[in-house]
Amino acid sequence: MSFDSDTPEDPHDSAVDWILRKKEGPLTRKEQAALDAWLAADPAHAAALREAEGLSAEFSRLNMRRPATQPRAGRRKRPLAAAAACAVAAMAFILFRGDLSPFVFSDYSTGAGETRRMTLDDGSRVELGARSAVALHFTAASRRLTLLRGEAWFDVAPDASRPFVVEAAGGTATALGTSFDVALDESGARVTVTEHRVAVASGGKEVIAQDGQETSFLRGSSASAPAAANVAKLTAWRRGRLIVEDEALGDVLAMLGRYRHGVVYCLRREICARRVTGVYRTDDPLQAVADIEAALGLSAYRLSNYLILLHE
Repeated sequence: MSFDSDTPEDPHDSAVDWILRKKEGPLTRKEQAALDAWLAADPAHAAALREAEGLSAEFSRLNMRRPATQPRAGRRKRPLAAAAACAVAAMAFILFRGDLSPFVFSDYSTGAGETRRMTLDDGSRVELGARSAVALHFTAASRRLTLLRGEAWFDVAPDASRPFVVEAAGGTATALGTSFDVALDESGARVTVTEHRVAVASGGKEVIAQDGQETSFLRGSSASAPAAANVAKLTAWRRGRLIVEDEALGDVLAMLGRYRHGVVYCLRREICARRVTGVYRTDDPLQAVADIEAALGLSAYRLSNYLILLHE
């Protein structure tokens, strides 16, 4: 993964990028070397970083609140100060929303826009989606993994003496000679079977999902009855695509948020409720936002590429 491929030329944008990377966890040696080189390249870079760090400290003290709804007559001419206030809240949100514990306790993880493939000691293959983390718990008698965040696809090596179990959102998915995808959201998990069968247990009950089916469950609740799934759509992330069909804009923006630093914020709830259909490249999420903006007839207020406020 290149650390400079999409770094903006503006030093303030770059400074925000480095602050966000630091918030995700300790920099790698490669990242630290890149930061040192960037700071040494121009005194303005160090000044921009100090300013961003000061703003970051200030944002951490903010009491974030949802902006008050404005009368309809004034919405199209919303004062710049109000938009800036929303931007400040959004910046605070993206800097401090993340719980770093999944990455601290994981064996494998990915950052924004990054995917990762690995082969485990038993020969099973795992592919992690963006902003995802998984922990391994292999013993002589079992193969257990915990999906801590995000999404992962598993291609399981046969071993009848050691069941392969993925824990997620309080439930489990046990491979029955198979490959499958597990995705977490805020309240539960979805399991999509791409080959053979998977036993999904949650809430004290178990269902068997077949090839081409999916099931989902809320934390502590039983899994839904297996149903036919659009496997190509649900696993499009493995091919660098995001496919959405009549989905709420807010949900689509959340999915795109896994592929970039920053946030896109709707100035009114009704905007994020609008429906979106399309196919977008995950390696160019800013273009995806621009395409959605044009398709829905929206406008955007941008405070760098990291803060985008959508309005009508």
